Amino acid sequence: MIARTLGPLIQRSKKGILLLGPRQTGKSTLIRSLAPDLTINLAHEPTYLEFARNPSALEQRLAAKSFKTVFIDEVQRLPSLLNTLQAIIDEGRPPIRFLLTGSSASKLKRGNANLLPGRIHTYHLGPLTASELHHRMDVKKALETGTLPGIWTEPDFHEKCKTLRSYAATYLKEEIQAEALTRNIEGFSRFLFVVAAWAGKFLDLSKLASLAQIPRQSALRYFEVLEDTLILRRCEAFRKSEVRRLVQSPRFFFFDTGVLNGLLNNFTASSDRIGALFEHLIFNQLVHGALAKDEPIRISSYRTEHGAEVDFIVETKDQVLAVEVKASTNVGGTDLRGLRSFAQYYGKKHRPLLVYLGNIHKKIEGVEVLPWQAFLKDLAL
Repeated sequence: MIARTLGPLIQRSKKGILLLGPRQTGKSTLIRSLAPDLTINLAHEPTYLEFARNPSALEQRLAAKSFKTVFIDEVQRLPSLLNTLQAIIDEGRPPIRFLLTGSSASKLKRGNANLLPGRIHTYHLGPLTASELHHRMDVKKALETGTLPGIWTEPDFHEKCKTLRSYAATYLKEEIQAEALTRNIEGFSRFLFVVAAWAGKFLDLSKLASLAQIPRQSALRYFEVLEDTLILRRCEAFRKSEVRRLVQSPRFFFFDTGVLNGLLNNFTASSDRIGALFEHLIFNQLVHGALAKDEPIRISSYRTEHGAEVDFIVETKDQVLAVEVKASTNVGGTDLRGLRSFAQYYGKKHRPLLVYLGNIHKKIEGVEVLPWQAFLKDLAL
């Protein structure tokens, strides 16, 4: 098993844990590695039905034997259970550490569980990061079939593709239909595939709604469902203040390139796709790398009305970076236009970087040029 960065953090914590993440990111595997005394899997239908029918089922199991750690998998299927957990934790006799996993933050919110603030610490687990692979990640493999743990370790390319193609069907059936997040599965399915085709671009809900043949209000609701179930993440427009934006519309990215390719049924990082896929990879590595270390990070995009762009403005606790991403082994001065524009607009100290597919460290016109994994290593991600 590939060691996850988040593992030691969770192991050291004295509090209970709520581990959120998309399906197949390895949440259950990570929690099981902590050897809990009792496991309750709500993805198992008979177990789910037992707990749904009997609100006292958890307390009855805990009364039968003394447990120090209890693992509840897919807790979003029964949000009301968190109210019982709160009562048990507050009572504190005997003290029990609860380890919870979930793949739908929206279902928990709708259950008014409030994620037990002060009692449970929330962490997020994404696909594998370059750091977890010792910064020796195969970029072709990552761009084509992504970095979900089970996919990454599967040696057969055709098996990988088959699994990734089925991800959408499983997601639609188990995450959307089973959780009753929308009644119009046909419209949602069309919207999902349209969104996949537009991934990495600036969000235009009217355009997406038109292409999916659904009302704009439905498109807004479906997009929020995709965010709440952790499939999509926004990359907001950069602004110097909270009230001023250069461009209102955010960009949006799928959480994994392999899942994106599975939706599009295209696993080739061809010349017309590699730019968008490489931007997805860098964005996700930044996000998931920071989440794995439980460190704050803010990522936005810079674009002016005159067309100057910088792919990512990365704000950490220590610094601000302007990062231009180029899916090429050859870069030059013409690739720095957006970085120059941002420096003039921002007017403050920051670190301009050009990240690319080459393997040589360079400096062009005062701008650092870094191989992509060296860039992530430099940020300790």
